[in-house]
Amino acid sequence: MSAALLAEWTKLRTLASTAWLLLGTAVATIGVGVVVVAGTHQSAGGGRDVTALALTGLDLGQAVVVVLAVLAVAEEYGTGMVRTTFAAMPRRLTVLAAKATTLAVLTLGTGVVAVVGSLLAGRAALPAGETGAGPGPVPGSITHGPTLRAAAGSVVYLVLVALLALGIATVVRDTAVSIGVVLAVLYLPVLVAQAVSDPLRRHLEQLAPMTAGLGIRATTNLRGLPLPPWEGIGVVAGWAAGALLLAGLLLRRRDA
Repeated sequence: MSAALLAEWTKLRTLASTAWLLLGTAVATIGVGVVVVAGTHQSAGGGRDVTALALTGLDLGQAVVVVLAVLAVAEEYGTGMVRTTFAAMPRRLTVLAAKATTLAVLTLGTGVVAVVGSLLAGRAALPAGETGAGPGPVPGSITHGPTLRAAAGSVVYLVLVALLALGIATVVRDTAVSIGVVLAVLYLPVLVAQAVSDPLRRHLEQLAPMTAGLGIRATTNLRGLPLPPWEGIGVVAGWAAGALLLAGLLLRRRDA
């Protein structure tokens, strides 16, 4: 396994787009959060969820993570290098596990930077004297319990999205199509939910990975979420596990 990890780390590290995509994830996530916080000014005590607003950039940042995850596997199929990979490492499930581990670690590190940066930049974008509503530690600060949960859960969400994209890319084996499929899985249910009414809308929001998972960033009005925050993350984990399971089964059965 260590040899497979080293090989996959070398391939992902030397991929020309990796550094730019990781940087793009952080910049997009932080940038959108700052714009949203600064553009939704309310007076102190207005009751807005500063944390959720600061983490709005996850809506865009996850798309960059998807591209990185797809490139980690689909590019090898596109160039034919996957045959060399499997010749050197015949245990295909080991290769998939190494890809997933390497991708998860990179996404984890980038996610921490993006999420913490979003919270810090979001608080900096608040007008002077505005700290949000509620007693205790200031909402939006890392010492605020619900904010800490939202931050940790948001990082986990990005990692799970990366693993979901990796699994789908392994199944589809085409870069452009894989990116389209993953983005459709994430964003299409959000659009469909706006066109239907309850109870169908709520069921759709509970099953869709994006609407269920991104509830983790909320720190107020939790009863209005489709699912409790960590249950929503569980839905995303189920999607990721299902995609990786299918990828593993097909990887063993199909030719390279």
